[in-house]
Amino acid sequence: MELFDVYPLLDLEPIKGRGAYVYTENGTKYLDFYGGHGVISVGHSHPHYIEAIETQLQKLGFYSNSVANPLQQELADKLGTLSDYGNYQLFLSNSGAEANENALKAASFHNGRSKVVTFKKSFHGRTSAAIGITDNEKYSAPINERSKTTFLELNDTETLRQELADYETCAVVIEGIQGIGGIHIPEVDYFKKIRELCSQTGTLLIIDEIQSGYGRSGRFFAHQHAGIEADIVTVAKGMGNGFPVAGTIIHPDIEAFHGELGSTFGGNHLACAAATSVLDILENEELTQNAATTGQQLKDELSTLSAIEEIRGLGLMIGIEFDFPINELRSQLIKNHHILTGVSSNPNVLRLLPPLSIGLDEINQFIDALQTVLKNSNFA
Repeated sequence: MELFDVYPLLDLEPIKGRGAYVYTENGTKYLDFYGGHGVISVGHSHPHYIEAIETQLQKLGFYSNSVANPLQQELADKLGTLSDYGNYQLFLSNSGAEANENALKAASFHNGRSKVVTFKKSFHGRTSAAIGITDNEKYSAPINERSKTTFLELNDTETLRQELADYETCAVVIEGIQGIGGIHIPEVDYFKKIRELCSQTGTLLIIDEIQSGYGRSGRFFAHQHAGIEADIVTVAKGMGNGFPVAGTIIHPDIEAFHGELGSTFGGNHLACAAATSVLDILENEELTQNAATTGQQLKDELSTLSAIEEIRGLGLMIGIEFDFPINELRSQLIKNHHILTGVSSNPNVLRLLPPLSIGLDEINQFIDALQTVLKNSNFA
């Protein structure tokens, strides 16, 4: 049987990882400044993470959600404390797309509406409802319904006000920071205005923190830089540091009923052990603060390079925009300097999502390599 060929692959096969580095079979060491789409939050193969999963596996790897699983409540308690959403409710699933599907479904059950407002350059997943609020027709098959979604320009308050004026919108869905779209940050005042307009019109505010959450922006959630609360927050990627786990964090006024949502594997014993260990590490090693500090150091160093058009981002979620496509630059970073970086839907943007544990040595290694590539190549 052949694999369904949907992934363009790098010529690279990591077989192990430690901290901010991955290694190939011949021992070549690569600095991971991408973390597998921002999944690796606390570093590869962290000993506490490994121990937590191994210990749980020796006891019980899985049973379904038809039985009590106190590990779910332990995870919810710790997540609530660290995120400042302690009075909310948590539904556990397996992926970011699932988390967004569940958010939309819970919102629609709550207010009985079906229209959704989201934003141009957004990405929220590839399953049916999630792809309907993703601004990329390439991913959407004819079976995927998009007619009840309106895509607005980010940071355009007046258009948003007009769109919500009919009191018929179920939810506004926005990323804490747009990731695949090229690292675009909603303005603080815009976040506040969205919150105000949603409250006025009975529209639920769903904030997708799947890539920008879990300390990556220098706050637990990126929208907390604006001092607002969402009605629903979705999380995944860094939540499990590579173990498939996701969550939908739901306002206490949104009531659940039996059968409303479901997931066979969601919140299983191993997933809870992995996710709780990630929160332990984030807290004990102060990785959210490290993301804020090292992210600023990285942006300061990048600002000294004249070839860069714009630097965007918060914490360790950074986009570097050039005036040329970055494919060859990225390729040289991998082949000649053994550094992994990411791309976005904007072909001129290099995306950086390193583990939150990186330090100044890794920053300097990346800056030196980028400087060398820019100096020795002509990308015009």
